Amino acid sequence: MSVLQGKKVLLLVTAGIAAYKTASLVRLFIKKGAEVQVIMTPNAHNFVTPLTLSTLSKKPVYTQFFEGKTGEWNNHVDLALQSDYVLIAPATSNTLSKMADAEADNLLLATYLSAKTTVFFAPAMDLDMYKNPYNQENIKKLQQKGDILIPPNKGELASGLEGEGRMAEPEEIVSFMEGFIKKELLFSGKKIMITAGPTFEAIDPVRFIGNHSSGKMGFELARTAEKLGAEVILITGPTCQKLSRSSSIRRIDVLSSQEMSQAVFTFYSQVDIAIMAAAVADYRPETVSENKIKKEDDSFFLKLVKNEDILFNMGKRKEHQFLVGFALETNHEEENALEKLKKKNLDAIILNSLQDQGAGFQTETNKITIFDKEKKKEIFDLKTKDKVAEDILKYIYNRI
Repeated sequence: MSVLQGKKVLLLVTAGIAAYKTASLVRLFIKKGAEVQVIMTPNAHNFVTPLTLSTLSKKPVYTQFFEGKTGEWNNHVDLALQSDYVLIAPATSNTLSKMADAEADNLLLATYLSAKTTVFFAPAMDLDMYKNPYNQENIKKLQQKGDILIPPNKGELASGLEGEGRMAEPEEIVSFMEGFIKKELLFSGKKIMITAGPTFEAIDPVRFIGNHSSGKMGFELARTAEKLGAEVILITGPTCQKLSRSSSIRRIDVLSSQEMSQAVFTFYSQVDIAIMAAAVADYRPETVSENKIKKEDDSFFLKLVKNEDILFNMGKRKEHQFLVGFALETNHEEENALEKLKKKNLDAIILNSLQDQGAGFQTETNKITIFDKEKKKEIFDLKTKDKVAEDILKYIYNRI
């Protein structure tokens, strides 16, 4: 999945011949899963039509502060603050100069000056214009402010000259932005393994021993880790949870605790972080009937044997990994969680208490307390599980 998936990109189009490339640029952003809002300067309409960019972005294109027919105000502050990233492409010498001097004589510039997020700009102009010392000074001024330059290419220019000043190609712009964003992400270059869901321990071909885990917490952790730049391996027991088609998460489906153990130790040595959110069965039937067991007697006795303690064995084999476990408790919660933390050689343990309303299995929310190796605890409020996943991963990031 692209790091642009689900992001809101504000594309600011100025009046340069390279504006024709913005049609391809919008399409590429959409293919990456981004949402694109376009603002144009009035003169940019001479190079690419608002209808084209509106059709491709599936959003209205804005140019004026007020819509002439309706008198509706296009709020430049809202347009800026609602975006995740701002891109000025093409960025002409005229617009760069006004950006550097904080001029706001059109909607595009007023929106740019209201932006609080990362701003990228892709210059496009003739060779001598680009090399002009005043233009170079403006570019440096913008970079010192924190705006990110997407360097122009060398090549044939509109004037017929050859040299620097040709706007980067749409594919290059998108790739540049993705690369920059990845470097800014918390877990860029890290590999994280996450387990999720229950395990089913077969009694016969029809019945099994299981639990109420939905897998939602583990899946939210996987989605969030991916958004934060990690390479994610998700090992999941039976669940209705799904990943988006564009996700790059490597999903491995297992059924039993033995299958989960095999999958975990296939990848454990390769990962930097392991978060064990699955609710693995502690016991399994000693024998599994080949045929469906018939209801005959008034009582039925099932002999269980203990499953391998996957987390314990991960703690024993731990080398470089940051190992995180979960503890779902109903009584003596903190005492039991701290015992598990020590016994299994964890770097952190996340406590869920079924005494807390809104926490536990098959809920949209969770309430957690995290303990580190020194038994220091951090308590979090009740939140939706996607927000809990963010809290957990930020907690881990601050300790690795």
